[in-house]
Amino acid sequence: MKFGGIFIILVIILIAIYAVSIYNKFATLGNKVDEAFSTMDVYLKKRYDLIPNLVETVKGYAKHESETLEKVISARNKAISSTTPDAKAEAEKELSGTLSRLLALTEAYPDLKANTNFQDLQKQLTNMEGEIANSRKYYNGVVKSFNTMVDTFPSNLLAGIFGFHKQPLFTVTSESERENVKVQF
Repeated sequence: MKFGGIFIILVIILIAIYAVSIYNKFATLGNKVDEAFSTMDVYLKKRYDLIPNLVETVKGYAKHESETLEKVISARNKAISSTTPDAKAEAEKELSGTLSRLLALTEAYPDLKANTNFQDLQKQLTNMEGEIANSRKYYNGVVKSFNTMVDTFPSNLLAGIFGFHKQPLFTVTSESERENVKVQF
């Protein structure tokens, strides 16, 4: 009886240590998910700050394209105000589409295409898109690790108890976004 009681106490202690370990892994990965989303959000904010300058530059050359310019600003404002990963992904999809239409206007306006301010803004935007892509890769990598813990046995048993749920990946949902970008000079 004495040996059996000690054995049961040891098993309970080992289970408690394991549960604390799993909780700490979830907490660590959850913090990394938050950090990755915040990092991505910083780069998105920088891009949002470039967009009004880009729109103003285009506006000077393409006054009758006001509908496109208004859609870009509207999509930008929607993206800025979205806070959750799902809402941010949806808003980013809309913003990317309107930005593509805005940048396509340069083909119709050779003077705009030659404008050094516009070229500089376009270069900054291109660089920012690369930074955003890298931050999305990092975010998705951390989310994948977190979601794997939520889905795999035995940590999935404790995920629900501790209140940890799968996080959304930042994915491309539009088939047009999957196509290669056409670059012309």
